[in-house]
Amino acid sequence: MNAMDAHAAYRSNAITTASPARLLVMLLERLVLDIERARGAQERGGWPDAHRDLLHAQDIVLELEASLVVERMPAGSQLAALYAYLRGRLVEANVRRQVEVTDEALTLARQLCDTWREAAMAAVS
Repeated sequence: MNAMDAHAAYRSNAITTASPARLLVMLLERLVLDIERARGAQERGGWPDAHRDLLHAQDIVLELEASLVVERMPAGSQLAALYAYLRGRLVEANVRRQVEVTDEALTLARQLCDTWREAAMAAVS
């Protein structure tokens, strides 16, 4: 087994054995990474790369929206609105090629990630 195969096996195992809370955090961490990559690509004029990363970020937010059961959370409707707003900002960042809009989306994604990470850690404690 080469290093690439070992890394892929480790990543696959980490995903299949993770708790639902950890999976959510992993998804949000990937969202942040995608937006960071898109921002870097935008800064250097790499529009195809920025487009790809922003589309993937939008897909992640769509998945978050689809998996949200609003009625089961006290602030479910507010969270749904936040996800919709973030998705809209990602679309705008992609269409208008504006780093400032990407920065706003990145800030929001980081806050969401930090909040869910704290909630997941509190649930384990």
